[in-house]
Amino acid sequence: MRLVVGIELVVRSIVELQSAPPLSLAVIHVSVIAVGILLLAGLWTPIAGVLLAIIEICGAVTHPHDPWSFILLGTLGAALAMLGPGTWSVDARLFGWKRIDFRDRKH
Repeated sequence: MRLVVGIELVVRSIVELQSAPPLSLAVIHVSVIAVGILLLAGLWTPIAGVLLAIIEICGAVTHPHDPWSFILLGTLGAALAMLGPGTWSVDARLFGWKRIDFRDRKH
């Protein structure tokens, strides 16, 4: 999921930057590329997921002609923030892979 979202963010933002947008939009696209690269690497995944959700929700509000792609990517960003980076990521190598074990409530 990280790879698909990261690739989509980087490719979409590079295409948008090629159309020479105003400086304010260019800064947003560069930040989206940075978030996409963080997701691709699996570095700071919860933070990158939250940033992605915020950026995409703002995009859905400011681009009312097609909000669904923004809503989809924002939802995936929130899901990635809650799921974490996964086994094959820089975060897992730096901090170890986290696993939650649920115990029986009868004890």
